[in-house]
Amino acid sequence: MKISVLQFPGTNCEYDTKYAFEKLGAQVEIIWHKEKNIPADTDLLVIPGGFSYGDYLRSGAIARFANIMDSVQDYASKGGKVLGICNGFQILLEAGLLPGAMKRNDSLHFISKYHTLKVVDNDNTFLSLMKKDEVVNIPVAHHDGNYYIDSKGLSQLEENGQILLKYCDENGEVVNMNGSVANIAGICNKEKNVFGLMPHPERAIEELLGCDDGVRMLQGFLK
Repeated sequence: MKISVLQFPGTNCEYDTKYAFEKLGAQVEIIWHKEKNIPADTDLLVIPGGFSYGDYLRSGAIARFANIMDSVQDYASKGGKVLGICNGFQILLEAGLLPGAMKRNDSLHFISKYHTLKVVDNDNTFLSLMKKDEVVNIPVAHHDGNYYIDSKGLSQLEENGQILLKYCDENGEVVNMNGSVANIAGICNKEKNVFGLMPHPERAIEELLGCDDGVRMLQGFLK
């Protein structure tokens, strides 16, 4: 399987992402943001975490105008699978590939720690190897991870099975970790080929580093 990973000025998780997918047996290529096209043989496009353009405007707001994003839009519109992690999720929101927006964490502080998540919907490629209501432990590292969507948009997410993950405690009870509407940690588009989440599954692939709960998330794309 061929995976293309985008790289912007300020991206800091591209090599973690490359390592994670290569460890799972995929072929991975890192694509610079000034390129105009993603490789034609791409099976999955990943927009990794970091601080694209220093997050000097809204997080992801400048990156959405990069040369490569026209190709990303075209790829997604044709059914290509796209995964945005943390800053990548923010970029997908700013580009209109996913609904909603990101605000500053309600604590106004950067949050960096392992946090438990509840699988809300596994009827999609990304979480197909997970069980509904399963609780996993995945690192978070963000300042602007407070997901917002209005009540009408939230109802549509719920009706279409687009809410993938929610922040929860160890017992699976949903909790307010950063102020996100409905405690949302990850969503997908209506067509279920574009996925975004704030936590970092690529940082949870080895027990040696604390947890490997991210393995089955990423493996969903490789089955």
